Amino acid sequence: MNTIGTEAFHDQAMGLDKRSLPQAALLLAEGQIAAAAAVRDVAPDIAKAAATLARTIRDGGTIHYVAAGSSGLMAAADALELGGTFSIAASQLRIHMAGGLPTGVEMPGGPEDETADLEQALSDLSSKDTMIAVSASGSTPYTLAAAGIARRQGVAVVAIANNPGAPLLDGADHPIAIVTPPEVLAGSTRMGAGTAQKIALNMLSTLMAIELGHVYDGMMVNVRADNIKLRARAHAIIGRVTGAADNVASAALDATGGEVKPAILMAANGISVSRAKTILRETEGHLRAALAYKT
Repeated sequence: MNTIGTEAFHDQAMGLDKRSLPQAALLLAEGQIAAAAAVRDVAPDIAKAAATLARTIRDGGTIHYVAAGSSGLMAAADALELGGTFSIAASQLRIHMAGGLPTGVEMPGGPEDETADLEQALSDLSSKDTMIAVSASGSTPYTLAAAGIARRQGVAVVAIANNPGAPLLDGADHPIAIVTPPEVLAGSTRMGAGTAQKIALNMLSTLMAIELGHVYDGMMVNVRADNIKLRARAHAIIGRVTGAADNVASAALDATGGEVKPAILMAANGISVSRAKTILRETEGHLRAALAYKT
């Protein structure tokens, strides 16, 4: 019987339970590092998919994250951070996880085989939307069914799997095959495969943000400054970009209600909130272009 890559036996795992914990720890670490390195090979595919995600957000569509099990946790972790990090509207993000997001310490397993409720859950799909479907094996029934529904509705599908030739990749607009090595603990895809998925998902959303103009010189200039830590970060960003004094940066941030990009324009050019927002609209939210704009 052929064994798919995510279920294969690691060639150094024999006698794992007889090794000292430090020796086992080193092997586990090396397994994670090898899995992470596999993402390099698909960086161009991730970049192309990110451009599609940016277009979805720009056009008012919704990004649907679909997965089960540990892949679902990786997908949810990425989706849940996009509001605070890049101010992506909650109305433009949806998480579909088999069995629903866990509310306790038990991960639902059976629901990854259940597809009956997907038609209803995805009934509001629009051609403006994009679906990110994630499955380590690439054959999870829940995720496969969701991707099939999306394709029938004319929705772009970004498919992430850890086995080459996986069914999930077939017909996807952006197939991303992250070929990770066998897990040190055979089949435990929460480890290497999950790590690689998290990297790919974080890359997708960050590249999307760059395309949307939410990043400037490695700074998250569309961060939502809604707590003490993020307000301090926003304040520091304004000072770094403009060289403005602390009181000027604080006043600009207060005037914009915590919006960083217009605050930067205000601090840099001494303009009003309304003028700053007008310039940002005319430059499609790209700060670099806005800073070069003749005020």
